This record gives sequence, C-alpha cells and structure tokens, in this order.
Amino acid sequence: MTGESKARVATLLACTALVVSLAMAAAHFLGGALEPPTVRAAAQQQTTPSAEEIPAAQTIQPDELAKEIASKDKPIVVCVAPRFLYDGAHLPGALFHGPASRPEGLDDLRKWAKDTPREANIVLYCGCCPFVKCPNVRPAFAALREIGFTHVKVLSIPTNFNTDWIEKGYPVEKGQ
Repeated sequence: MTGESKARVATLLACTALVVSLAMAAAHFLGGALEPPTVRAAAQQQTTPSAEEIPAAQTIQPDELAKEIASKDKPIVVCVAPRFLYDGAHLPGALFHGPASRPEGLDDLRKWAKDTPREANIVLYCGCCPFVKCPNVRPAFAALREIGFTHVKVLSIPTNFNTDWIEKGYPVEKGQ
C-alpha cells in the first residue's frame, strides 16, 4: 500500500469514527430516537410509570379538590412540578417543592416533611403531562409514604394542569 493509500484509509477511519461518535451523541440527546422502534418501545414501556402504582383510593379528581380547597378544612397542597409551571399558575396556597423526579426536588420535599405532622391531609400535584405518564408525582407520593404520612393523595390530571384545571375554571394563583 502506498503512502497515499494509507493516508486515505486513515482519513476514512477517522471520518467513520466521527460519524459513529456523532450518532451516539445524537441518540443520547434524543433519548434513543436512533434506536430501532422495537428497542425504543421496550425501553419506554419499562420507564413509563402506570397509574396503578398509586391506588385509586389515593387519588383525587379536580372537582373534588376544588371543593376541598374552598372548604374550611383545606388540605396542604404541594406542587411537585417544574418551577415555570408553578410560576405560570398553581393551585391556591400550593407549596412549591420542585420536580420530584430530580434529587433536589425530593430532598426539598423531605426537608419540608420533617416538621409536618404525619397525619396531615396532603394533596400532591404536578400537571406537566398526563397523570399516567407524570415523572414527578410517583416519587413524591412514595417518599411521603416512606416517611410515614398516612393521608396523602395525588391530584388525577388526565391531560395536563391547563386543560384539566385552568380551562375548567377552577381557582389558580400566579407567580411565586
């Protein structure tokens, strides 16, 4: 092989390595979008939580919560959504503890929970997406139950907070 041929082979190998590296990086940032559909579907099925992980008795519907918020015995409402959703609009009096799918959100929730009575009536909500896919409510629910809270419910939001709460005319507060 001539020197020129060796240089072409080396260039070809370098280009191939670059293309493979770029493809791997793209797959990482696109959440595996470059994987075959069957592999991607199997991975999503394993990571998408189901609604059954929170018993139906531990959920509350928007109309029920709206009545409770207006009553004398208001529950403690805790938002475990991203900050921009909370700032845009949130349930009246809701406490913000950040996305429970992130360690800092769960840590903040646990820190707050230390001084909260274990028998307190607590309602968790997020609203970033449909309840069955929400990455935030299940970790928050599990954390409070593990700490010993006995009256924890999760707001069932079939679509998102805007569609299932705001557009239905239920009360909201805006800002921090």
